[in-house]
Formats: sequence, structure tokens, C-alpha cells
Amino acid sequence: MEKEKRSTFKLLFYLKKNEPKKNGNVPVMGRITIDGTPKSFSTKLEINPNNWDLKHGRVLGKSTQALSINLKLDNIRVRINKIYDEMLKDEGFATAQKVKLSFLGVGVMDDALLKVFKIHNEEFEKLVAKEKRSQSTYNKYITVYNHLCEFIKERYHREDMAFRELTSDFIREFDFFLRYDKQCAHNTVWVYTMPVISMAELAIKKGLIRDNPFEDYEISMEETDRGYILKEDVEKLMKCKPEHKRYELVKDIFIFSCFTGLSYVDIKKMKQSNIQSFFDGHQWIISRRQKSDIASNVRLMEIPKRIIEKYQGVTRNEFIFPVPTNATCNAHVKKLIEKAEINTEQKVTFHTARHTFGTMFLTEGVPLESLSKMMGHKNISTTQIYAKITSQKISKDMDLVSPKFAGMEAAFIEMEQEDLAI
Repeated sequence: MEKEKRSTFKLLFYLKKNEPKKNGNVPVMGRITIDGTPKSFSTKLEINPNNWDLKHGRVLGKSTQALSINLKLDNIRVRINKIYDEMLKDEGFATAQKVKLSFLGVGVMDDALLKVFKIHNEEFEKLVAKEKRSQSTYNKYITVYNHLCEFIKERYHREDMAFRELTSDFIREFDFFLRYDKQCAHNTVWVYTMPVISMAELAIKKGLIRDNPFEDYEISMEETDRGYILKEDVEKLMKCKPEHKRYELVKDIFIFSCFTGLSYVDIKKMKQSNIQSFFDGHQWIISRRQKSDIASNVRLMEIPKRIIEKYQGVTRNEFIFPVPTNATCNAHVKKLIEKAEINTEQKVTFHTARHTFGTMFLTEGVPLESLSKMMGHKNISTTQIYAKITSQKISKDMDLVSPKFAGMEAAFIEMEQEDLAI
């Protein structure tokens, strides 16, 4: 087979000197010849013709530019050789046109990574329109898709890649591309590589490939300090009386989040139908997280229950709270934290309330498994971050936790009665 390949197959790099650019550079072209039939293609590289080694089809010298371009030409050669070998093995024959098209990713490839990813994003966008998935998650998928397009063009000089062509090197090189070309932090790389791995898993389900090419790739999220406020700070905030009435709503829903763990978007979309009596006779918030579509069931304690009652009939629609924009909430939370004289090392935003719920309830004894279910985490490993933050956790259930907040509940009720008396 190897002897046959040498006699019928040839790859040559040359310069297209009749189309010089304004900077004096000319395009570097490639020519595939099989059984005497040539097909040319652009490498999307350019070089000063004075630096070209005509005999060896490479750039002269050891400058950074020369080494970079020669490495890319070597990668192209390896890629085309592999395509040719696989074509002979799978189909029994190869033509210059077929090899060229396969290298460029031209034509319809049902098993192509970017094509499947694009269809996935289009379907996800429809779910966002129906408010079944979050806009932020969709934006993340679009960002990853765009990075992936750029990476494939830069690294493989292609418009797309078939799933059967992917190897563990692909995801590792994409990891490198994100870290060094895009200057992404480790946890951002983790976030951006997960969708690519998911596309491979989707391809397996669709029968496009048998095995996950990224199976050997390992990455995990690095632990980061999650901002939260202490239990006594929550009580300070509860007793704080804002100077402006417009801050009161934000204060109430922030405290509501501290006692339910619901995020901004989940509170915003919460309806009366989400409040249900459950098996234990208590009222629960039965919902699915907007971000992940994972079930999040939280038993209503007295404080969040009273906050819900406070806003009954206020909205003209089926939503419980007239929630302002996220930016407004964050601005008001900042003012409220200052007013309540709460000192924290980290910036407090509305999302801090969700982290406060995680640390506060874990500290007071809610088991990690129960907290994970309430917070709607996909994996308990996400919840374990809160376990590392606090060292006071003990194994107790919600019935043992409730009495611990009796003092806060009494203070909250007393504050309400004072307001009504005014």
C-alpha cells in the first residue's frame, strides 16, 4: 500500500506569485496530485516570496514567522496524508478532488461537528423563546460555537470537522487555544469545553460515531471562593429600613433568595402555581431551574412565606413578584448592604443571596444531599463547594433547622407589625 501511495499520491506547496498583496506577500498554495490529476487549494497562509525555499516547499530561515508557517504546513501535510490513507482503507480508492474536499470540509457532512452544534443551538434558541431554557446558557453555546469555528479554521484550515476525524488531541488543542489564544481562565475553559464534549456524546446517540473521542480528556472546575453573607448579616439586612421605598422590594426578594436558594431568574419567573402543599403538609416551591431545567423543590419557611403574602395581588399577571431588572437589583443590593453596615471582603450582588442560602443552611445542619436537591444542582460536586466554605455543618434535616430561625422570624414579624402601626 505504501509503495502504491508514493507512486500515485503527491502533495506540493507552492507560491501564487501572480496575486501579490499590498504588503508584498503572496499566497501559499497546496496541490494534491493523485494518478496524475492535480487539484489546488489555498492554505490561507502568505509569505514574502524572497523567503521561500522552492526546492523543499518551505519557508527559509529560523525566524518566528518561518517556524510558525512551516509548522502549519507540516500539520496540513499530516492531515492530508491521513485523509488519503483513510480514504483508501474505507473506500478502496481516492481522487485528488475527494481528498481536497474532505480536507476543506466542503459539501454536506451530516456527521460534522459544527453542523451538529449549529443545529443544537438553533433548537436551544427555540426553547429559550418558550422560556424553557435560559438566554445566558444559549449565549454561552454561541460563544463556544464561534471559538470552535475560529479554532478549526486556524488549526486545521477547515470549515468543519467530521466526528470520525476527531481525536483526543483535538480537545486538548482546543483547551490550549482557549487558554493562550483567548486568554480564558481555567474555569472558563472548563465551561467552554463541556459543550464540545456534549456534542460528541450527542453524536454517539445519533449513531454518527461509536466511541467518544474525548474520553481521555479530563478537566474539572477549580474551587473558588463564593461570596456570601453571614446569618447575622441577613438579620441586619432584615431589620434595615431603606430610605427609599423602591429599595424595599429588592430587599425582600434578596432575603427571599437567602431562605430559598432561588436565583434571580427563577424568582422572576415564579408563579403562584409553583407554590404547592406537599406530602408533609407544608407548602413547597415546586419548580425547575431556568438555567439547567433541573428540578428545584424548596420547603417554604415562615420568612419567605410571609414575603410572598406581602406581595399578593401586587402584580397584574400570574407572577408572584414584580421583579426589577438584574442591574437594578444589583445596584439596590449594594446600597442596602451599605445602609445595613454589612462588611464583606467580596462584592455583594443579588446572586450572593443564593450562595448565602447554601452556606447558611449547610452550616445549620441541612445534609449536602438535601441542599443539592433544593438548589437544583446537576451534580453534588457543585454543592460540595459550600461544604468546603463552612466547617460547622452537621447532619440535620429541615425540621431541625426551622427552630434555629425562630428569633429571626419573631424579629421579622415584629418589624412588620411596627410598619403597619405607622
